[in-house]
Formats: sequence, C-alpha cells, structure tokens
Amino acid sequence: MMDAIDRKLLAALAENARTPVTTLAGVLGVARTTVQARLERLENSGVISGYTVRLGVAEAEKRIRATVLLQLDPRSAPAVVQRLRKIVQVEQAITSSGRFDLVLQIAARSTARLDEVLDEIGGIKGVRSSESLIQLSIKIDRGVW
Repeated sequence: MMDAIDRKLLAALAENARTPVTTLAGVLGVARTTVQARLERLENSGVISGYTVRLGVAEAEKRIRATVLLQLDPRSAPAVVQRLRKIVQVEQAITSSGRFDLVLQIAARSTARLDEVLDEIGGIKGVRSSESLIQLSIKIDRGVW
C-alpha cells in the first residue's frame, strides 16, 4: 500500500529519475535510508518497474509519431503481438476494448519510413483493419502511464 510519501517520491522520480537519494530525502523531509528502503520496496513490489531515458524536445522533434488502432481477427492477438515486437518503431502495444483490439504508439524518422511501417503493420496476418492518427504536437505530457 502506498502512502503520501511514496506518491511524492514517485512524482519526484517522474520529473527526474536521476535525482540522487540524498536530494530526494531532503525534498521529502525524511532520512536517506528511508528513501532507499522505500525505493527498494516499490521496485520489489512492481510499482517501479525500471528507470528510463526520456528524449529531449530536440531529439523527439526529429521523429514522426502516430497512434495506430488495429482490429484483429479473433484469436490472432498473440501472433500479431509477436510480429509487432520485431518492428522497432512500435514503442507500445496496448490492448483495448471497443471497436479496436490494439492501440499502437509508433515513431519513425521520416514520413516515408512511417508509411513503410504502417504498410508492414497492415500486412501482418491477423490484422483485419487499421486506422492511423499522426501526432502533430504534444500539449500535455506527464510521462506517466
């Protein structure tokens, strides 16, 4: 069970996962050993599954991003996901309810490459139909899913 200190710790890490433990302790008003113990507990319980790099604006702007909505043939999801894992431009694949079975987040260096990736995804056996939404600009990004 998480408490207010855990939530503040997660918020601080979401802003900068490289913040030193001593700095986090100062921000939270607790001992360094308390922060270390809480981090270990949050990691062991799966609340924190890892630490990652977020691209800066300059690098992110070099990429064209799209959300792709997929309708799949019944019982084809496992095979489709296996194929999607091999496409490095697929950053996320999320199951969903409603008209679409999978929601993909993809990124490519050019519109030509994005077009190739979309064709590759559409050609996967088990993909019944797709709809692509090209992302133009980010208005809010809390970096948390």
